[in-house]
Amino acid sequence: MNPVVIITGGSRGIGAATALLAAERGYDVCVSYRARAEEANALVAGLNGAGKAIAVRADVSVESDVLRLFETVDRELGPLFALVNNAGVVERQSRLENLSHERLQRVFAVNVFGTFLCCREAVRRMSRSHGGAGGAIVNVSSMAARLGSPHEYIDYAASKGAVDTLTIGLAREVAAEGIRVNAVRPGLIHTEMHASGGEPGRIERLKSSVPMQRGGRPDEVARAVLWLLSAEASYATGTFIDVSGGR
Repeated sequence: MNPVVIITGGSRGIGAATALLAAERGYDVCVSYRARAEEANALVAGLNGAGKAIAVRADVSVESDVLRLFETVDRELGPLFALVNNAGVVERQSRLENLSHERLQRVFAVNVFGTFLCCREAVRRMSRSHGGAGGAIVNVSSMAARLGSPHEYIDYAASKGAVDTLTIGLAREVAAEGIRVNAVRPGLIHTEMHASGGEPGRIERLKSSVPMQRGGRPDEVARAVLWLLSAEASYATGTFIDVSGGR
């Protein structure tokens, strides 16, 4: 039986690259998506030759959607082995004094509360104290958690700082129950997120600040995620891999 992985926000960018690599390495894959059904279904159609793959619509900030996502995987793919918390949102670049309460709620609802909810459901299934067989969780954080993203989106950066703290605390909480919890912190990666923030050319503007003098590719992040999920990382928990070109 293939190990089963859920990848949230998996219809594009880092999530899609992670799904492709996971299928290539023998996982059965569930890709969750909030709005991009066409892209998610096309991705899954390409994965089914390697193993089982499904796409499930779920807004991770909505508890009932998260419950339905995990229950669908239980029913259609079987016991969960791995979770990749990749779903995340960023709003348009802004200084703090211009941030609305509604914006803060949106960012933290997806990036923080959604990650907590998905981790909770994964632990309920994986933990040996709940009758599970163990497993691995990888949270997709961001170098913004360390850099702060001043003048751009410090709300996003703060939400990813919360993900980092969750990663450390949960790793220690469930280590003796057979679950490893780690994170990757992507830097400037060529995805649509920069356009979502209002500056499609952001990487070009900032690449000179990267020691490697370029932006990264989604597949370069995906390789770090899959390593942390694998047995090669069997003694790694509560740790981080920065995929940032040295920035």
